[in-house]
Amino acid sequence: MSALPSVEDDRVSFDEFEIGELGVEYDDQEPQEVLRWGIETFAPRRLAICTSFQSDGMALLDMAWRMDPNIRVFTVDTGRLPPETYELMERVTEKYQLQIEVYYPDPKTLEPLILQHGVNLFYKSVPNRLKCCDVRKIQPLRKVLDGLDCWVTGLRRDQWATRSNIRKIELDNDHGGLVKLSPLADWTDEEVWDYIRANDVPYHSLYDQGYKSIGCAPCTRAVAPGADSRSGRWWWEKNAPKECGMHCAIETGGFEHQAEVMIGRGAPE
Repeated sequence: MSALPSVEDDRVSFDEFEIGELGVEYDDQEPQEVLRWGIETFAPRRLAICTSFQSDGMALLDMAWRMDPNIRVFTVDTGRLPPETYELMERVTEKYQLQIEVYYPDPKTLEPLILQHGVNLFYKSVPNRLKCCDVRKIQPLRKVLDGLDCWVTGLRRDQWATRSNIRKIELDNDHGGLVKLSPLADWTDEEVWDYIRANDVPYHSLYDQGYKSIGCAPCTRAVAPGADSRSGRWWWEKNAPKECGMHCAIETGGFEHQAEVMIGRGAPE
């Protein structure tokens, strides 16, 4: 029997024990079952799907749309996305008739960063790259998460070592304790693409050019066949994790050096 949420002022919340039980209950369930639980528990306005229009996010968007054509979908436009991403956004809007919520960096924060460090500061050091990710990605993300009780991501355990322990249902303590769903956690890349092909889901054209992970244009490149899916991200960095901070477990200490940059404690200039 599933744990029952607490409801206060139209907000739905769970404690760690309740989420732990749900995490175990749904760990071997198909993505659609995890999504269905989320939609029934939090929809219509307290749940939203986060997508950067990569393959995982597109598969989830399609699954959720088939359950609820009015599902909330949001994305973060960093201002440095490749043109192919905007083209896909147009195709998605037309196919699904969805109004995608787009969140942008705050110019009052972005402009001083560029003036101080330059527009391509991310090439200079890992701390600078994390500052850029924080302003262009993390801060806009907080704008939407502050108004949600649950967000849905396309994270998978096989994407990178830092994601190997994610649960399909868990509390996101990095963002105020809201519920975080990762319905594709135990899927492989092959399973994601099988779903996309079987259901005629629109996908990013850069995949056909050798890309395996797609983010900002200056920070992403195509990789050789068989290469790790995250190896095209921030390829110039040595011994640095392939994360931007949107999904890093700050409170566990796993990304302590990133957290210092993002929250301004002892961050190198």
